[in-house]
Amino acid sequence: MKITFKLFASLTEYLPVEARRGNRMELEIDPDATIAKIIEPYGMPVKLVHLVLVNGVYVPPELRATRTFVEGDVLAIWPPIGGG
Repeated sequence: MKITFKLFASLTEYLPVEARRGNRMELEIDPDATIAKIIEPYGMPVKLVHLVLVNGVYVPPELRATRTFVEGDVLAIWPPIGGG
């Protein structure tokens, strides 16, 4: 099945070069793939995977190892944001 994978801010550097400009890429995933399984091959440090949304709905850290997808879902991830 296909989903859209989006990384924001400093996380875009973990995307393939051709996907960085638009900060998104289409992924073909197994139906049993979880958020954790999708993130793993990109090598993002866990401390940088801060805000995780599926279709705009927050997924807390304790559910990321079990949350699966349906066709067309959008997985979006932001790092911690600092400033003030």
